[in-house]
Amino acid sequence: MIDADFISDRIAKLRTEKNISARDMSLSLGQSQSYINNIENKKALPSMQIFLYICEFLGVEPKDFFEENVMSPCTLNEAVVVFKSLTPKQLELLISLAQEMK
Repeated sequence: MIDADFISDRIAKLRTEKNISARDMSLSLGQSQSYINNIENKKALPSMQIFLYICEFLGVEPKDFFEENVMSPCTLNEAVVVFKSLTPKQLELLISLAQEMK
């Protein structure tokens, strides 16, 4: 079940994966310098509009943000962009490789 803690923790995880400080992210979103810190410390939750800006800033689709079993949705989205340019044979090889890595 997804709760407020999940949202706070997920934002923190995705932000640190991108190596961005909470302060820089807050200011980039046009918020006070402590805005993201307050969310990550479970003192506040973003509005829906700001949540969408957060997803855009982090490079993750809102639906992927809530996908608990996808550990790095930003990286997955980057991979999909690359995969779209591959030939069918290259995709088959990549799928075979991924299956071997499981």
